[in-house]
Amino acid sequence: MDQGSGAGPHRARGRLGAPSCGARAPGAPWARFSAWLECVCVVTFDLELGQALELVYPSDFQLTDKEKSSICYLSFPDSHSGCLGDTQFCFRIRQCGGQRRAWHTDDRRCDSGAPVSLQREPAHYFGYVYFRQVKDSSVKRGYFQKSLVLVSRLPFVRLFQALLSLVAPEYFDKLAPCLEAVCNEIDQWPAPVPGQTLNLPVMGVVLQVYIPSSADKPESGPPKQCSHKNLLPAPVVLTSVHELDLFRCFRPMLAHVQLLWELMLLGEPLLVLAPSPAVSSEMVLALTSCLQPLKFCCDYRPYFTVHDSEFKEFTTRTQAPPSVVLGVTNPFFIKTLQHWPHVLRIGEPKMPGDLPKQIKLKKPSRLKTLDTKPGLYTAHTTYLHRDKALLRRLLRGLQKKRPSDVQTAVLRQHLLELTQSFIIPLEHYMASLMPLPKSITPWKTPPQIHPFRQDDFLRSLEHSGPQLTCLLKGDWLGLYRRFFKSPHFDGWYRQRHKEMAQKLEALHLEAICEANLEIWMQDKSEVEVVDLVLKLRERLVRAQGHQLPVKEATLKRARLYIETVVGSLPKDLQVVLCPP
Repeated sequence: MDQGSGAGPHRARGRLGAPSCGARAPGAPWARFSAWLECVCVVTFDLELGQALELVYPSDFQLTDKEKSSICYLSFPDSHSGCLGDTQFCFRIRQCGGQRRAWHTDDRRCDSGAPVSLQREPAHYFGYVYFRQVKDSSVKRGYFQKSLVLVSRLPFVRLFQALLSLVAPEYFDKLAPCLEAVCNEIDQWPAPVPGQTLNLPVMGVVLQVYIPSSADKPESGPPKQCSHKNLLPAPVVLTSVHELDLFRCFRPMLAHVQLLWELMLLGEPLLVLAPSPAVSSEMVLALTSCLQPLKFCCDYRPYFTVHDSEFKEFTTRTQAPPSVVLGVTNPFFIKTLQHWPHVLRIGEPKMPGDLPKQIKLKKPSRLKTLDTKPGLYTAHTTYLHRDKALLRRLLRGLQKKRPSDVQTAVLRQHLLELTQSFIIPLEHYMASLMPLPKSITPWKTPPQIHPFRQDDFLRSLEHSGPQLTCLLKGDWLGLYRRFFKSPHFDGWYRQRHKEMAQKLEALHLEAICEANLEIWMQDKSEVEVVDLVLKLRERLVRAQGHQLPVKEATLKRARLYIETVVGSLPKDLQVVLCPP
């Protein structure tokens, strides 16, 4: 079917907002809702159209035909999954066209204080799906099939799955009125400001969540939740808005976690073939979270189908496989992507308890079409030696019936320390490229950040390398050389360079504000003075938009400087610079 033309939404009626072409202003309806979600979709199965978009809330949210088609196809498990009952999973799609909603001040404030791995996606949407398929004799096909989908730019998978668990069963029973009430409740939620514990009421339940901040120490975890004494009913406390049960995800492949970490770090293409969208999406999200606190800069699709608009782009053989982690359930992909260097085939999940049969490392040439056995098919040789102590610790935990969340904490701490040991030398070298504060003078252009020279960095590892914080032996130099070619190095370097440039600009603004303005103005022309006013104003705008790390006292001094300078100019120029 052609979803582009056949999957248009039936517009919601009532108080859910009239269609509008403009972006929502901060005080407009749905502004608070938009801080959390872009929209809510209902996808149903139509005998003539197949999957069809039944509703979009709020009704003024604009999706392109390609986005509608992607949401329709990705909101239903494909025929290979055979999912009966209720199932939850998620997908990630590329936004088509330009930005359709203005970013509010709150959005920027939330992003500026969030860890880079938890900031809003500027060019992708997440779809969090609750799918129900049950026998229903009143329906022609004999089955009720419907999905409730939360579309958001936030990677808060745990929060949105908890929200769907509350809302979807009620919605499937009571339909539209229930969904309208939920959307109105979300529109009353406070903004997801990093570092805050929030109480989010929905359907008579209060979800209590902590929004992670870039100021949090990774080792310490989220702070203790607020007191429940004054809250009735007592809140449902979520320990994290985004973290998955890593141990449960990696149980069948504990011996290969470090190899998978290397593949993620180096931005290698990886196909994950799973028995269901739930297992596929959870595994892909677990893999991409292995690098925290480093931002995962490659593309990734927790659940992907042959109907996706990027199918041809990802499966082409005319160029090297793209740096993407692809989660699928259709064995057809084994044949289509035989040229990919790494394939992870996962079997049916086993019941908790004893350690499931561990998947084996296999050569890519062993891949067979359709009946491929579970395994990690790769020719990659790890740069670092395997940490056998970690494996022994996790196996001991299984023998002692240690809870899964404790096992996950052990695994996450290991991956965190491994990533930090790798990144810290890069951070130290990058910091050395920053010009010295004494070289920043008020009336001269700030000095440039020194260039990153890979050979200089590699030479520095002898005295300040990862061996200082990590006991693992191996070819660290080779790992860094491969890392330099990956999208993660490019993303990390761009982010750090941007932060350093902003810091340099902030230090320059402070230097100007601490200088003697009257002495400087004595021999300056009106053109030079006006130029100073315009530059100071530009810096103020950037600083107030949370783009410069500047103290409030400096901002006040800068405003006073502008008033002083403008007051010294002729009246006609004052009118131009400060119109009434």
